[in-house]
Amino acid sequence: MTGLDQLAGALDAEFDRAVEAILNAQGRVIVSGMGKSGHIARKIAATLASTGTPAQFVHPAEASHGDLGMVTQADVALVLSNSGETPELADLIAHTRRFRIPLIGVASRPGSTLLRQSDVVLVLPAAEEACGNGIVPTTSTTMTLALGDALAVALMEHRQFTAEHFRTFHPGGKLGALLSKVGDLMHRDVPVVTEDTPMTDALLVISQKGYGVTGVVDQAGALIGIITDGDLRRHMDGLLTLRAGEVMTRNPRVIAPDALAESALAQMQDRKITCLFVVENAVPSGILHIHDCLRAGLV
Repeated sequence: MTGLDQLAGALDAEFDRAVEAILNAQGRVIVSGMGKSGHIARKIAATLASTGTPAQFVHPAEASHGDLGMVTQADVALVLSNSGETPELADLIAHTRRFRIPLIGVASRPGSTLLRQSDVVLVLPAAEEACGNGIVPTTSTTMTLALGDALAVALMEHRQFTAEHFRTFHPGGKLGALLSKVGDLMHRDVPVVTEDTPMTDALLVISQKGYGVTGVVDQAGALIGIITDGDLRRHMDGLLTLRAGEVMTRNPRVIAPDALAESALAQMQDRKITCLFVVENAVPSGILHIHDCLRAGLV
């Protein structure tokens, strides 16, 4: 915590310049580092890429053997090194100077080779490593990781990056599932009958569609009710002589197709129901079953 507190207090106009340099880049952010800094660099590149800032990790040793071709004049380089003297970074640094590629350096020694060559200098505070003997990268790597996350968050704010944008870059996994829209999961083969439909026919629709329910619409096609198994049980006496409008529950719970699927699941769990009709301008356009949410990984 001490190192992170020191880092927060050390952020100054150079941090703003780093954000500006990345925003001005027409290409990608090339993130590089060696050893433990390399592992942190990979994570920073991944975070930037998933939050709206195109980024790529380039291994400094591989860069010296051809991967410098990945670094173009449209890019900006973000290079990490605790000491600022990592020899494997030399060719990458030289490449950025030769082709006037903006270089953002992150290191703990202001007079180091990396920071002397950098266009934007981000100095890590001189905080003790948490290992106790001061040699194992712990506090320094944590501070570097936090600095990368701070850059990503600042860039997200400048780009007005939303959850919908994040979903575009992260469709898989739990986060992708949580950001799924109802319209992505719903079925468009909607079971509906009219108010005047005999219950003998309504039962066929319920059975054929396989959702255990049917919607009831008026003459304009607007959803006005729903028939569930509970409605069937309540009207068991003389059910087959009735019409859909006499059995239905009016004003059912509905949801819009652009709502988050997580919101739909919350409604179903709260109301102890198994499905929701999806409506647009009061007209049913789909149906979402709780099993669809389960298959998507929402639970």
